[in-house]
Amino acid sequence: MTDAPIGDKNYRLSEEQLAALTPFGEMRAHAKGDVLFEEGARDVDLLVVLSGQLNVYLSELGERRRVGWLEPRQFTGDVGMITGHPALVSAEMDIPGDVLHVPVAAFRRLLVENADLSDAFVTTFAARRAWARLSERGSVILLGRALDRDSFALRDLLNKHDVPHLWVEADKDPAAQTIVDRLGLTLDDAPILITGERRLVRPTIEEVGRHLGLDLLADASHADVVVIGAGPAGLAASVYAASEGLDVVAIDAVAPGGQAGTSSKIENYLGFPSGISGRELAERARVQAQKFGARLAAPVRAAELARDGDDYVLTLRDGRTLRSRGVIIATGAEYRRLPIPDLEKYEGRGVYYGATAMEAQICQGSNVVIVGAGNSAGQGASFLARYARNVHILYRRADIRETMSEYLVRRLQETPNVHLHPGSEISRLLGCEDRLRKIAINGPDGEAELDASFAFLFIGAAPCGDWLDAAIARDAKGFIKTGPEIANIDLVKAGWSLDRMPTRYETAWPRVYAVGDVRSGSVKRVASSVGEGSIVIQALHAALAEIAQQGD
Repeated sequence: MTDAPIGDKNYRLSEEQLAALTPFGEMRAHAKGDVLFEEGARDVDLLVVLSGQLNVYLSELGERRRVGWLEPRQFTGDVGMITGHPALVSAEMDIPGDVLHVPVAAFRRLLVENADLSDAFVTTFAARRAWARLSERGSVILLGRALDRDSFALRDLLNKHDVPHLWVEADKDPAAQTIVDRLGLTLDDAPILITGERRLVRPTIEEVGRHLGLDLLADASHADVVVIGAGPAGLAASVYAASEGLDVVAIDAVAPGGQAGTSSKIENYLGFPSGISGRELAERARVQAQKFGARLAAPVRAAELARDGDDYVLTLRDGRTLRSRGVIIATGAEYRRLPIPDLEKYEGRGVYYGATAMEAQICQGSNVVIVGAGNSAGQGASFLARYARNVHILYRRADIRETMSEYLVRRLQETPNVHLHPGSEISRLLGCEDRLRKIAINGPDGEAELDASFAFLFIGAAPCGDWLDAAIARDAKGFIKTGPEIANIDLVKAGWSLDRMPTRYETAWPRVYAVGDVRSGSVKRVASSVGEGSIVIQALHAALAEIAQQGD
């Protein structure tokens, strides 16, 4: 990371913008050496340098290093100012001068009230976070093994939450031994997460989420609407509900993005002719939702949804509760597991359910197998072909065009290291010392072994709704019924007592909606999920008004 003016990656406020911003804050004089905020601090003020110079520092394994500075009309912060995550750096006055302090509450208010300043801050913050991520430096250090399941889960969490961090591979990076010696640990203690002076040894993803401020949700929280699931449908619902003045809490079991967040590139989404990665789309939507005031927390798992008069109470797996008048279920679907021996043994150690840059790095130069014939499989194969030696696609159908878009089929056929295997499936996984080594497949010519140590599964879709009350009607495959799909007998069983019938996305419980992939009859596409998540807010508004009228 090169020491440079942070303004090179930022925006310098115009005199007009500074004049508009000034009423939201307070000007303070600072002397050389004044520390304005520390690394890891939460809810810090937005700082705008009016005169003098402000230095920015990053701490890596106890070493404090200047990574940039701010000059007049430049400002501190990145997307953490919007999301509420802790500061990644510290700031100290170098040349004495005046600084405008804008409290975080006032800053979040102006994001909604002033479009010009909002654009300047959001664009700048996104660019700064991207720079921090690509530099592969940060106050967060993760030391682990690439093919260790727990290490993989933590890397996946940090990547999906867009947390800039340094990955230190225990078996390859010479710095790994130096780090554990300094901490008084051994390489066998990995994975180890280090932030400043704190370290977490073999932490769970929930512990890391709380430690990094990814889950700041208070017990017994209240909201107008709780959105369960932060994939495309849930994020769209959060954006539209929050932008229309509703108090929104959104949770997700892992991170914003859902299944779409694991896609290396989505090329048929309207408005992105060159495509966009699922992770980038999710990150933009997350910031957009939080800009309007939505509260997002992850990793958080729902355990039970119950009725309490006109309210709904959502109990989380850790025992916390959320109370609201409306609920939007957008938990999506997950790829099905193959019914083959030892699958779980190799998950995270050669078997994966998404193809992102992290997986591509792990399997570089190796042979890989992809199972599936949908667009997700095609996108994953096209992406991995740039890194892997060979990519073998297995699918049961005779013609892959039955389930995959034509543009992807043609691209795969023109990629020399991609090999299509129609009428084929995995029969066995062959490994050594918990490491996948070969994959046995059944095909038209019988069983054969592929010298491949990585398998990516993109098959089917199982709805994530097993935790829901049985009164919420579902179809034979477990997808949630809504609107006209709900039979009268289902409404009777659920205790429906309103004079009206459920609206298009409403379940058998009033003001509980299902959108996106978890809904029965939905089109399993990002665009349709976004559409459902945005449309449902109109029905929610009407239903909330209905309750208000009854209470008058």
